[in-house]
Amino acid sequence: MLLTHLDAATMRGGYGLIKDAAILLEDERIAWVGPRVEAPGGGRTVACGGRLVSPGLIDCHTHLVYGGSRAHEFEQRLTGVSYAEIAKAGGGIASTVRATRSQSEAELRAAALKRLDCLLAEGATTVEIKSGYGLDRETEVKMLSVARGLSRVRPVDVVTSYLGAHALPPEFRDDRAAYVDLVCNEVIPLVAREKLADAVDAFCEGIAFSVEETRRVFEAARACGLPVKLHAEQLSNLGGAKLAASFGALSVDHIEYLDQSGVDAIAGSGTAAVLLPGAFYYLRETQLPPVTALRKAGVPVAIATDLNPGSSPVHSLLATMNMACVLFALTPEEALLGLTANAARALGLKDRGVIAPGMKADLALWDIERPGELAYPLGLNPLKAVIRNGKLVRGDLS
Repeated sequence: MLLTHLDAATMRGGYGLIKDAAILLEDERIAWVGPRVEAPGGGRTVACGGRLVSPGLIDCHTHLVYGGSRAHEFEQRLTGVSYAEIAKAGGGIASTVRATRSQSEAELRAAALKRLDCLLAEGATTVEIKSGYGLDRETEVKMLSVARGLSRVRPVDVVTSYLGAHALPPEFRDDRAAYVDLVCNEVIPLVAREKLADAVDAFCEGIAFSVEETRRVFEAARACGLPVKLHAEQLSNLGGAKLAASFGALSVDHIEYLDQSGVDAIAGSGTAAVLLPGAFYYLRETQLPPVTALRKAGVPVAIATDLNPGSSPVHSLLATMNMACVLFALTPEEALLGLTANAARALGLKDRGVIAPGMKADLALWDIERPGELAYPLGLNPLKAVIRNGKLVRGDLS
């Protein structure tokens, strides 16, 4: 299929915009892209009405499989109770753990599909989903199984991350070492063997796990052949990003408190930085991530919804783009790179995120004139159509 009469934001070297472009799709891949006047002939041709095409969007950090709601905690935070105070009182992650453990796979799947559909309606073709709300072997496996199964009922690629080191479960409150043993010696080998997880993640923070505990988790992941990611430097600077860099982590996420030495470390390792403006917004944080230093060091910067029940119940990729620009001073070009090329890099995926020959034919068609319009409004969705693996899965191309 040859798509014509479109402008293509290829996301190669920035927007990589090709005006009046054409894109040839063959066998679920992009075979050619360039000016329409140079397009190869033959085959079915579809005129796209002068609209703009981007790569399919990639949400590289979500927690969208979970049970229950934490709307009441939102109200608490607005009265001045901090995220850390809520967590210490048994709320936060612990409350979601109780709800998630109590629900069946069918119940978790039904709720997760509603959240996933919000992302798909805004052009997502790849979504990462973390576990971490079970904190026992049975529920973590249940969550990862649900996440894996979503791609069988929706047109999306799902990447999974095992996040057992998310919080300390109540039954291990008096024996942290035993829980880390469980994560490292039992669950990581299990999810690797059963191919339930594509990566291992952890939360390195004062209210979660120390640098040394995180090191043990990473060593176990490495022994099982799984790459690592890290929630790092969100509420304080423990040096987790440096540890992640030493393991060649795919990404470090949040990083509001990342210092220059941490920036230098991830720049040297090729680790991507994932900014999560939704959590910054909902927690009413004031410490900004070091965007200028990341730019100067050439660190690839991705953005993501961080869709979760507590600190970022954000179900919109387009709103995430806007927040990244308004709150973190990213340019619209950087924001779109953060949901395409750099998001793919944060997941270790080399076959998507840009429009180029050989890449997956995952495309989003937008009813806009220039790519910067995606980050500009709030509440407006200009998506016209989605192509995944070379096939139309949403909307129409006319």
